[in-house]
Amino acid sequence: MGSYATLTVPTPEDMHRLGRDLAALLLPGDLVLLSGELGAGKTTLTRGLGEGLGVRGAVTSPTFVIARVHPSLSGGPALVHVDAYRLGGGLDEMEDLDLDVSLPESVVVVEWGEGRVEELSEDRLEVRIGRGLGGDAPAEEDGDPRRVVLGGVGPRWDGVDLGVLAR
Repeated sequence: MGSYATLTVPTPEDMHRLGRDLAALLLPGDLVLLSGELGAGKTTLTRGLGEGLGVRGAVTSPTFVIARVHPSLSGGPALVHVDAYRLGGGLDEMEDLDLDVSLPESVVVVEWGEGRVEELSEDRLEVRIGRGLGGDAPAEEDGDPRRVVLGGVGPRWDGVDLGVLAR
């Protein structure tokens, strides 16, 4: 069954903090799938994850490189940040990226991964970010709260209390 939580995230700063807090729950080998429209806050959440994991390098949208590896500064797992929007072949293309890192020893965050990379792991954390009120302005420019739904899939997430993220 896994675990499940729904949160209201009022500001980009809160989204960043959610990422930082979520990092404390992640283990090497974890796959996190982020979905949400452009400007919803996926990269802001991932920046917080990078900070929480203590990785090197500025976390930015990997749109033009498809994947970016952020090594740990403290001996923890690396953060592999993937933009699957242009990946047509899913798992095959992910393997072809020849990332200079061991995925089982890293935390892999995939933006736009839904329907493309689920076969990477039977265990994954699905994070869906939606606007609370609608509108077209990017998250950084609007005051629109976000609704974040986290769902753990697979045995890895059984018994993990994602509700601790709602504070």
